[in-house]
Amino acid sequence: MTDARVLANAPWLTHGPAGRVLALLNGNGEEARVVGGAVRNALLKIPIGDIDIATTALPDEVIRRANAAGIKNVPTGIEHGTVTLVVDRQPFEVTTLREDTETFGRKAKVAFGRDWVRDAERRDFTINGLSVDAKGVVHDYVGGLADIAARRVRFIGNANERIAEDYLRILRFFRIHAAYGAGEPDRAGYLACIAGRAGLSALSAERVRMEMLKLLVAEGAASAAVAMTDAGLLSAIFGGVAYTGTFAAVIAVERLLGLAPDPMRRLGALAVAVTEDAKRVAARLRLTNAETRALDSIGHRWWRLAGMDEATARRRLYRLGEEAYRNRLLLAWARAGGIDTPEWRQSATLPQRWSAPKFPLKAADFVARGIAEGPALGHVLTLAEDAWLAADFPLDHATLKAIADQTVIRFARDHRL
Repeated sequence: MTDARVLANAPWLTHGPAGRVLALLNGNGEEARVVGGAVRNALLKIPIGDIDIATTALPDEVIRRANAAGIKNVPTGIEHGTVTLVVDRQPFEVTTLREDTETFGRKAKVAFGRDWVRDAERRDFTINGLSVDAKGVVHDYVGGLADIAARRVRFIGNANERIAEDYLRILRFFRIHAAYGAGEPDRAGYLACIAGRAGLSALSAERVRMEMLKLLVAEGAASAAVAMTDAGLLSAIFGGVAYTGTFAAVIAVERLLGLAPDPMRRLGALAVAVTEDAKRVAARLRLTNAETRALDSIGHRWWRLAGMDEATARRRLYRLGEEAYRNRLLLAWARAGGIDTPEWRQSATLPQRWSAPKFPLKAADFVARGIAEGPALGHVLTLAEDAWLAADFPLDHATLKAIADQTVIRFARDHRL
């Protein structure tokens, strides 16, 4: 059954870069429409990200028209009919209508066509199978409009077949539901994900990482994590325990403090109790070096940030830096149940209330006191910094002089100088 409606208040279809691309590709026997996520988001009245366009025109014709109009074009996926056009520095993936003739996981043999229905039917979910033309008419061949109204994420056609075409769709099912769905996941889709979960092992770690990091920051990530755990998916992905209670608690604390979702902080809450967990998860997801360091830091002695007084919290903030301090503190708070108390709030808001001063003593202060340059000087500086922190960051000359003098005396005594 075909359903259609007009998308109101969408000037981007006729004006600006997207309107220019549609105008370029329409006419002379060819038609172009915006497809996928941009249509979904416009109907949900949420910000539109990338704008993908489908067309009846073959790739060579797309390139010919772009060249004639002086528009930059890049054959980014020419074997699958995709050409990227760049207008006013905004890229648009333009793909010729197609249908699968054979599928081998995510590698499919495709044939170009002119059938909008067949093109829609080869996509993953009904809410991603919509298209809108330059006049704003939304074309629905798969029941996507009803599913958008119900905030329901449902596979197009047979869920098992859609998953067998690309097992990443298991993760996309939960990620799209977490971002755009409501209530329980679609039952048929959920059962198909369980039936196909062994296929996750065939996916590259990079693809799993990309999808998981998007899922973790989605609006409904907490309930999606529970559903995935119940389905036996997270243990397969992480190779260990998933802490869904801690995950939900850290999300609640983020919202309590008005913090933006952070994928590494949330990954730490969901999958990391100790640093060994962080190393395993980082390897399994092929995290970047920076992400690996962040995850390792989150799992390192997070329990030491529980029950701190103000002086101890300042020392921890000084040592860790603002980002690591906040991430580790929120993990400790979440593991304590995420209950809102004045003590936790005081520790969590410390970076907004207090900035750590720089350690004021320098190497020259100790060279002047007879400490030779080299390893001994570095050791003395460390001892002096520890004493300065214990004294609660004093900056007056008399106290700093006393710290320097006492540090040298202590070092000389301990090393029998």
